[in-house]
Amino acid sequence: MKVALVHDFLVKLGGAERVLEVLANMYPDAPIYTLLYDRGRTGMVFPEERVRPSFLQKFPEFIRKRQRYLFPLMPRAIESLDFSEFDLVISSSNAYAHGILTPSHATHICYCHSPMRYAWDYAHEYLNEQNIGAIKRYVTEKLIHGVRFWDQIAADRADHYIANSNHVRKRIKKYYRSNADVLYPPVDTKRFHLSPEHDDFFLIVSALTPFKKIDMAVQLFNKIQRRLVVIGGGAQLEYLKTIAGPTVDILGRKDDATVSEYMQSCRAYLMPGEEDFGIAPVEAMACGKPVLAYGKGGATETVIPGKTGELFSELTIDSMEDALGRIIVNEPYYKPRTIRQHARQFDLQYFQAGFQAIVKEKLS
Repeated sequence: MKVALVHDFLVKLGGAERVLEVLANMYPDAPIYTLLYDRGRTGMVFPEERVRPSFLQKFPEFIRKRQRYLFPLMPRAIESLDFSEFDLVISSSNAYAHGILTPSHATHICYCHSPMRYAWDYAHEYLNEQNIGAIKRYVTEKLIHGVRFWDQIAADRADHYIANSNHVRKRIKKYYRSNADVLYPPVDTKRFHLSPEHDDFFLIVSALTPFKKIDMAVQLFNKIQRRLVVIGGGAQLEYLKTIAGPTVDILGRKDDATVSEYMQSCRAYLMPGEEDFGIAPVEAMACGKPVLAYGKGGATETVIPGKTGELFSELTIDSMEDALGRIIVNEPYYKPRTIRQHARQFDLQYFQAGFQAIVKEKLS
């Protein structure tokens, strides 16, 4: 049986790419198709000889790094990929990968990190964040409307959906009118060691985009004058550096070993925005650290208030501050071994076994 893997973009190493890495190890002979490929940022995990990018890769580098210019071409680009030689195609999608065209003899299983957010429930907030004039906004709205129409049609192309959380399963049902199995993303808990001791700082590891609400956390820690460390890269990196006070360190991207060290020495981990699942908080829990998270989305499935962390109910500084106070007050009652044991239910081995079982069932 010939197998192919598909992923939206291989231009950074984030949570979705960690899932793809596990799938790539499970199917070592499968080529990896993608819209765009950045060898410098992802080649150490996804070697060039295994990756088959779309025709978008032929554009000059300065255009490829500004993906918004290629936005109108992406549906056509994903449809141009040829899977006629494969029997099983596994897509890893939060934007376009589920919209591939597969032959009638092939089975297409989509592991869905999220339906395309900026086309559906995040559309208005996305437009507001762009800070563009009326004419550009009008054009962008038209483009998003077109992509939304394409996405609704493309949603029927996958034979089976696997959602990365119950939260995403509900969104697949709402926007794609499809049922999905739920299989939580793999977390390599063996990479992290239990560390009951801590240095007196709080930690965020995240892409630095407006959706993640990192700026709200920075403002809170400026206010209370406690130490916050932020690791990650993205469009808001320089902005966050300009608003960070003396107790907030914006470190940019760091390698996995450095991130592990920070997780093992932090006091608690923060996830201030809504996530579909959130792998990094579970990694922190694998170190025995409590997590403070916004109480919507995937965090409601991973954080147990009073046991593995705390949730705040509103996207406001005051609500986050109240929950941070609970983290500090309840600190003597959190049991690092219990927190780590909770994280282990999301371990790599359970994802591999669960995914193989779903594939076997669907193929039969």
